[in-house]
Order: sequence, then C-alpha cells, then structure tokens
Amino acid sequence: MSWKTLTLKNMIYIVSAAAILGGFLYIFIEIVDELQENELVRFDEQVIGYIQAFISPRLTEFMNVITFLGSVKWLTLAVIISSILLFIFKKRSLAFFMIISSGVGALFNYLLKWIFKRERPDIRPLIEEQGFSFPSGHSMGSFIFYGSLAYMIVHLAKKRRWKAAWTLLLGCFIAAIGLSRIYLGVHFPSDVVAGFAAGGVWLTIMILGFRYYEFRKNL
Repeated sequence: MSWKTLTLKNMIYIVSAAAILGGFLYIFIEIVDELQENELVRFDEQVIGYIQAFISPRLTEFMNVITFLGSVKWLTLAVIISSILLFIFKKRSLAFFMIISSGVGALFNYLLKWIFKRERPDIRPLIEEQGFSFPSGHSMGSFIFYGSLAYMIVHLAKKRRWKAAWTLLLGCFIAAIGLSRIYLGVHFPSDVVAGFAAGGVWLTIMILGFRYYEFRKNL
C-alpha cells in the first residue's frame, strides 16, 4: 500500500477504525486490571441482583431461547450456512471473512478463558454451564458473528436506512444475548462486557484486514 494511493475517505476510515480498536482494547485491559485487583465484586453482585429480580418462568424460557442463539452449536451452524450462501452468490472474500473471524475468534476466546481461569458465579444459576467464565464466550462469539453480519449488510446494502436498521437490530440482539447470560446466572456482568470488548477487538482487526485486502485487489 502506498500513502499516495490513499484517499481522504480511506484515511478517515483507518483513523476511525484505529480509535474503535483502541477503545475496545482499553475497556478489556481496564476490566482485566480490576479483575486482578478483585475490584469487580460489588459491581457484579449489584448488576446480577438487579437483573435477576425480574426472574419469572416465561422470561426464563425466553432468555433460554436468546442464549441459545449465542451458543457454539448455533453460531457454528449459522457460520456454515452464511458461508455457503456467500459462496453461492460468489462473495468468496466475504465467506472467508466470516469463517476466519468466527473460527479464529472462538479459539481466541478459549485461549483467554485458559489464561484467566475465572470460575463461574454461584449466585442463583438457572442453568448449568461448564468451563471457565472470563470472558463470556456467548458474548464474544455473538459480537463477532452478528457484528460480521452487520458489517456485510453495510458492505452490500445500497440503501442507508436498511444499513442503519439492520445494524441497530443486530446490535440489540448482541446486547440481549449478553443480558441473557447474566439473567441465567452463568456469567458475571464483567465477563459479558469483557466478551464484547474482546470480540470488538478481534472483529475490528478482521474488518481492517478485509478492507486492506479489498484495497489491494482494486489497485
């Protein structure tokens, strides 16, 4: 890449992406720092107490459905279906973007869980989960997959209102999945926020890599 070939629009895009990447990274580092100093206990307990005050049979059933849509089984199936459709419509670069972002992102989450080894909360769990808690795999995985989906819609859609509507809808869906993990008592709120932040870091890196590939291809 030559600096002479970069347009003002591309420069603004790179600076904005770098700022977003830095923001997500800062949030994750701050949470890790407070986790190591054991300063998250009060925050986590207060948020869990507030959210679980709304527990009811119908809401629990609904949250189980929402949390399933952030599970490894569902996201794996969704990535496979999305990738096949992208290959069929000859969007190979986007198909590889989807596969790599979610696939390597999942491995990244396993690595982070192994590094921090945080036990899951024992405050009124409504379902049983195995493995370590930090960062939340559902939150990180859903941020990467549904965030990738939002990016592809923005990349392919022609009308701005459709881009905005789908981005907002998928953003709300990501937040709902994170909320479901707290409601069900299988993650601390800080696990969820850290999962979103780690997912944001990885997704931003992937988008920058994809944009660089597209830029080089069109030279």
